Amino acid sequence: MLSNINRNLRLSLFSGSNFTGRQILFRHGGVAVRNLGAFQFNNELTSFRLRNSVNPSDVTLVLFSRNNFQGSIRVFRGSQNIANLANFNFNNVTSSFILVSARLSDQNIREIQRTSTPPCDILVITR
Repeated sequence: MLSNINRNLRLSLFSGSNFTGRQILFRHGGVAVRNLGAFQFNNELTSFRLRNSVNPSDVTLVLFSRNNFQGSIRVFRGSQNIANLANFNFNNVTSSFILVSARLSDQNIREIQRTSTPPCDILVITR
């Protein structure tokens, strides 16, 4: 499904609004985190910076409210900075996420949720 190279992706997660508080940085590739508890960051995400440095529109971040890519979701496509997830009714609820250098379709995301299986060719972090 994903033939693009993921190495141009950057994602900074923050526990506070306006890019403050504790930070976790993912760089150099696509990643799927099954449980943010592995980083002691479960239900703490409040703001983030997302970018693809080569093709700004070719990036998708899917946030899930439960572990293993389950529960409610919020999808962000294209490079962007989100200063407060409260504006999306998703503050402090993220338990897992997927980051890829492609524009995942809604159908792709439903399949990920159905199977609890992330796209191929990305790093999968489990607890």
